[in-house]
Amino acid sequence: MSFLRSFLFMSLAILLVIASFTAGYLFHQQQVGRNTYTLFDEAKEILETHGLKAPPAAPRLEYGMIRGMLQAYDDPYTIFLEPPQNELESNRLEGKYGGIGAQLEQDEQGNWTLYPYPDSPAQQAGLQDGDRLITVEDLDITPQTTADVLQAALRGPVGEAVRLSIGRAPDFTPISFTITRQEIALPSVTWRLAAEDERLGILKVNLIAASTPEEIQRAIEDLQQRGASAFVLDLRDNPGGLLDAGVDVARLFLKEGVVMQQQYRGQQIKTFEVEKPGPLVDLPLAVLINKGSASAAEISAGALQAHHRAELIGEPSYGKDTIQLVFTLQDGSSLHVTSAHWWIPGLETPVGPNGLQPDILIDPAGSAPGSDPYLQAAIRRLFGAS
Repeated sequence: MSFLRSFLFMSLAILLVIASFTAGYLFHQQQVGRNTYTLFDEAKEILETHGLKAPPAAPRLEYGMIRGMLQAYDDPYTIFLEPPQNELESNRLEGKYGGIGAQLEQDEQGNWTLYPYPDSPAQQAGLQDGDRLITVEDLDITPQTTADVLQAALRGPVGEAVRLSIGRAPDFTPISFTITRQEIALPSVTWRLAAEDERLGILKVNLIAASTPEEIQRAIEDLQQRGASAFVLDLRDNPGGLLDAGVDVARLFLKEGVVMQQQYRGQQIKTFEVEKPGPLVDLPLAVLINKGSASAAEISAGALQAHHRAELIGEPSYGKDTIQLVFTLQDGSSLHVTSAHWWIPGLETPVGPNGLQPDILIDPAGSAPGSDPYLQAAIRRLFGAS
């Protein structure tokens, strides 16, 4: 009998322990479920209470939330940029920024060094090639400092001063500078005469920025003075940029007609036309594209092809036919949201998703090392060379 009582007692004790664990589990389930918080708040509270380490603090936590939301949104062109990256992107598209005017390079040890541009605020203040950055304002510069963060620290409003300290060879004793930021141009176009035939002017357009149409006109004027009579607009690996600037690049070379059309959700179609003959309508022209030519660069190239103004030479382009609106958030970060589609009337095939189809297809894999088959094809087309 005593054995039976002992067995029953032990069994009851075990049941009570199991029940207590089970009840505790159910209790927590019910407590969490009763909260009026959002699902995110519930998960965050659990991490704060029970996690081995604390959740990240704002703004890192908020940035992670935004990125998670965009991942679920599932659009590769709707993106979030943190403040430093957003500032650099804005500068790039504007074609200028407030800064000290110096190239940044990282040496083999990870040290960030400065190379002032000629006649820049940095050079005028006394900075020299190879000066090693130590601090910018209150930011300590280490090998782990990213280029975006460093550039954002050096840039700012024109007329505002920035404090920095550098180390100079051989002893790298810290030297302090206070430099007033000035407007620094970020050219989107470089140009040269073709070495193969100096009658040909080559304009390499790296980005479609607000200043690009004006830069193209200035480049062509210079090349004409140096003897160029035909031109190549090289849009290879141009990721695009500003839609309006892409339209204006095409307008430079067109007499009349529609450049492109766009439509936002629930709105009427908007048409972009050539309002008056462009200043470069009579110049012989070829356009180079490849799979890295995208967005606003495809607008410029596609409009010239649709109007039979210039032949496209190269590979099919990227095929991005959407428009992103940029919303600056309260801390200087930004949300780029896909909001519209665009297309070019007159093209035989739409731009997206397969890209512009070149008039002259080039296979770069079959070219000799050091040669440029795109450019060689343009010379043959423009001058009839064999």
